[in-house]
Amino acid sequence: MRNKFLDLSTFFVAGINYKKTDDLVRGSFAIGQEQYENILALAPSHGLNELFVLSTCNRTEIYGFAENASQLIDLLCSQTIGSKELFTELAYIKSGIPAIRHLFNVAGGLDSQILGDYEIVGQIKRAVKFAKDRKFIQAFMERTTNAVLQSSKVIKNQTALSDGTVSVSFTAVQYIKENVPNVTDKRILLLGVGKIGRSTCKNLKDYLSVSNITLINRTEEKAAELANELDLKYAPIEQLDRFVGEADIILVATNAATPVVLKSQLQNKGAKLILDLSIPYNVEKEAMEIPEVTVIGVDELSKLKDETLQKREAEVPKAKAIITKHIEELMEWHEMRKHVPVLNAVKIKLKEIHTSPLFVQSSSSTTLMSNTDEKIQRVISGMASKMRRQNQRGCHYIEAINEFMGSSTN
Repeated sequence: MRNKFLDLSTFFVAGINYKKTDDLVRGSFAIGQEQYENILALAPSHGLNELFVLSTCNRTEIYGFAENASQLIDLLCSQTIGSKELFTELAYIKSGIPAIRHLFNVAGGLDSQILGDYEIVGQIKRAVKFAKDRKFIQAFMERTTNAVLQSSKVIKNQTALSDGTVSVSFTAVQYIKENVPNVTDKRILLLGVGKIGRSTCKNLKDYLSVSNITLINRTEEKAAELANELDLKYAPIEQLDRFVGEADIILVATNAATPVVLKSQLQNKGAKLILDLSIPYNVEKEAMEIPEVTVIGVDELSKLKDETLQKREAEVPKAKAIITKHIEELMEWHEMRKHVPVLNAVKIKLKEIHTSPLFVQSSSSTTLMSNTDEKIQRVISGMASKMRRQNQRGCHYIEAINEFMGSSTN
């Protein structure tokens, strides 16, 4: 593989998202923790050693250094239900600066299904940490992802791109408000109390003033903790069938690998509204065949527009300018990384010159020895500064040696 610090064309992103795929297709390429673990375990056998995978309800993307994008796609699709051929047909593939800018846009909320939705930031942090803990994030990608997260934070703090309350979880609550009369009289079941489930639960209370909510989570302690915090009810996963049957409204935010709400649980249980916020869908497809059951997924929810989103669109140029600034700073750091081998070589050469018996010293050896490291570092820092401004490494090499020799004989 080519030196990744010298050639950014070997940095790729290959992915699919909501723009060209529906939720069912995205579900076939969703990556859970077990699949992610397998991908990283198999990566060396595919000739890959620096990568991470981002899989959310809106996208599945793999970022990494490779000879070509097909290496990354082959690895990713070795763990998906969907085929490599279908992924390649639907995927966007970017390399170099465009790939880096894409990641900045994703983290900045510019590429979200709902403009300005920042839930993706936490997912990026977790995806990168998962790979870093397994030694698949090295210097460039760590610096890049740190810059990406910093840029996202500046966008959130210095623009109105996230002003107003618009997210998948809030849009679900907005849908209920607009389509369910007398919602305070309804029995609501919320499945899954992760980040999206928790946000949905709080929005239900804050914007609809409903309290007849029962929480169920695979880990019961987490459901109990949120229920106690918000003064709600919770139930163990073993009572799922009962509460699915009794509920008028069901919100599903479980992100399980297979459906958790089944047709058999809903049959002959009356009218129900189900909002499935998971990818892949966690409501069995056959449940939609029941006439009195309405199932709404994330793609349908994301089409809901309001004036808040129009105001956000006006902030896009500001966000893009912030991203450009952070990319320029990242590229400046990258350019300096390319000079590290030269700077190290000059440092070694200056130390060799200093210890050479042919090197004439006009001052005492003791005095010179105590100042040598400081002088060498000063020369190297000056050389690095000049190399930043103009790429003439050979000239700066000779100049650094002359400067050191001159400073040592004065």
